[in-house]
Amino acid sequence: MKPRLIAGIQPTGKLHIGNYLGALKNFVELQNSEKYDCLFFVADLHSLTDPLGWNKPKEKQKQIEDVVLSYLAAGLDPKKSVLFLQSDVPTHSELAWVLNTITPMGELFRMTQFKEKTETHAENTGLFTYPTLMAADILLYDAGFVPVGDDQLQHLELTRTLARKFNTRFGKTFTEPKPLLTEVPRLMSLDMPDKKMSKSRAEGCLFLDDSPNEIRNKIKRAVTDSENSVVYAPEKRPAISNLLLIFSALGGVKIKELESRYKNKGYAEFKADLAEVIVSSLSGFRKRKSELKKQPNLLRKIIKDGAKKAGTLAADKYRLVRKKIGLSLDT
Repeated sequence: MKPRLIAGIQPTGKLHIGNYLGALKNFVELQNSEKYDCLFFVADLHSLTDPLGWNKPKEKQKQIEDVVLSYLAAGLDPKKSVLFLQSDVPTHSELAWVLNTITPMGELFRMTQFKEKTETHAENTGLFTYPTLMAADILLYDAGFVPVGDDQLQHLELTRTLARKFNTRFGKTFTEPKPLLTEVPRLMSLDMPDKKMSKSRAEGCLFLDDSPNEIRNKIKRAVTDSENSVVYAPEKRPAISNLLLIFSALGGVKIKELESRYKNKGYAEFKADLAEVIVSSLSGFRKRKSELKKQPNLLRKIIKDGAKKAGTLAADKYRLVRKKIGLSLDT
């Protein structure tokens, strides 16, 4: 029996190339490795911690649909993986409440993302309890592995802690998940290389839905530096180093090889080639996504079928949890 793997993406805006390299591309590779029993969900409940989740419900629906389309266009296959919406499986929220009752407040106050997000978001309890819902997302399915970036390791460690705590108190119930750390480039904004690439700065962000001309124009305008040499030096020269990361990740070429290829060549030639690599790399994705948009009934069927499969697994686990903690009259 293959170990189970679970991961999700929040629908909080248009996906960009950082999402593609950091999540979508990785998800597809994990699925196609056939080493895991994969579940991929749209983390729509998590996305409500963003104030826009409440203010623009129609926009939220479009964002959810866009993540589903992107999953399929990137290569996630409902015949190989279970694809579903988090909110379609209410057991996520039910288990999150149970986990809240065994989670010390101090653990949640220490979460780095909570501290960071409360500086830029309106404070709400959802931001505070986000990690317990994330723990429920994982523990419901006995996931042995979770693909995460460095920024999610702290949350995953809390998940492991809660699993151990519950198991110690009530008997073996949950699997302690392990992180699957992959080499994910940390992409910076094209116009402000000291800031992480973000949808909030459209001019410095490469969106997956950008047209070829939009991509070419953004790369052409991308910040570099006055030295005019293609060298990877993240500390001293973050702008050109960021462009090299993108080229390497999408072009499948090592950075050292790129440095050699563009030695004694200017930024203009490098940028022109980089733009074409990006356009070419995303052309298949864009074409598949365009075709899928014309099949809304297929999308709904895939998500409905996925929710049914995930819901069955989750219900079995939550039934056991209720019995363990005394909420069930079943013997």
